[in-house]
Amino acid sequence: MSELRYSCIESFCGPGGLSLGLEWAGFETLTAFDHDDESLDTFNQYRDGKVAFKADSRELEPENLRNKADLDSNEELDLLSGGPPCQGFSKQKRGAHLGDERNHRVIDFAVLVGGIQPRFFVLENVATFGKKRGKKFMARIRDLLGEEYDLTDNTYNAADYGLAQTRERFILVGRRKDVDAYFEIPKPTVGEWKTVREQIGDLPEPPEDYSEHPEYPNHEAARVSDKNVERFSHVPPGGGWQDIPYDLRLDCHKDVDTSSGGWPDVYGRLEWDSQAPTLTKGFDSFTRGRYGHPEYDRPITPREAARLQGFPDDYEFVGNKGDVRGQIGNAVPPPLAMAIGLKIRRALMIDDGVLDKKDTMPMSRKGQYELELPETTPAHS
Repeated sequence: MSELRYSCIESFCGPGGLSLGLEWAGFETLTAFDHDDESLDTFNQYRDGKVAFKADSRELEPENLRNKADLDSNEELDLLSGGPPCQGFSKQKRGAHLGDERNHRVIDFAVLVGGIQPRFFVLENVATFGKKRGKKFMARIRDLLGEEYDLTDNTYNAADYGLAQTRERFILVGRRKDVDAYFEIPKPTVGEWKTVREQIGDLPEPPEDYSEHPEYPNHEAARVSDKNVERFSHVPPGGGWQDIPYDLRLDCHKDVDTSSGGWPDVYGRLEWDSQAPTLTKGFDSFTRGRYGHPEYDRPITPREAARLQGFPDDYEFVGNKGDVRGQIGNAVPPPLAMAIGLKIRRALMIDDGVLDKKDTMPMSRKGQYELELPETTPAHS
């Protein structure tokens, strides 16, 4: 293994957004796991070798995970990363955080960290995890890991790291206390936020027969009723359901005070020269948010959503339409993961004596570390 490439195990890997960004930053994914078959197929299809396997975190022992990664008993792991299920912490789930069993997967992650003792770990979740909803879980993580790890938590806006999407995510980085270099929160990698036009404006229209575009995987239009197309045709860029003529509105919108702005993103149309809101797995429906194309009377396609998440065009998502929507909508944006990964790799290189503490490392593939990074680059980077 090159001295500039470090080992990583990915937990709750999903389709591989977090892994991809860390790989761009110079980490080698030794193994990964998730419980979802289609996500695992997507993860493995993009990578040489079937490194990801199916597992339930409640039943997975740290030593089993080390064995899957082919780590010798005396061999250290550099990074354990993961994005445990976050739906229970979402602000859209009122009160669900109190009893949603999925939330306890973050504790499973902490147990794996404690058992494997990587030099660093990365835990990703929704922004609300860092607030009231995740308070008791953060306290538990500190109880389990606080003596051995320095913890740095921060809420990041993906638009600061090269996306045309104002997606906020909570990321906790743990540094094992014997590592002689601290993790630094990465500064924004762009001076100005990218726009929707920059991210998806060059894509051709998907086929009219709802098939997949022959040159762009997952680029296919969603089937929408004629009535919904008619409604959406009245919505200007940046507009929403309030722009639909009264007689065409859904019944639930007819008695809403438009001045109060109730559900402003429903039937929302994106703007070419602005940013998309946080994508969810409902991005192919007008009724679930501001996911309408800036110019055409249709929702954005999975490929357009993947672009807005920072995935390259050759990253094909596997499964039925619902599977693909869920994988893209729940993914960690790779460019954000890369920014985090580069700061961790810098700390590891300092600890290993490869870099001096006063040295800096470029935040792109250009420069002295170019040959050590994967040839695959982020879309529109």
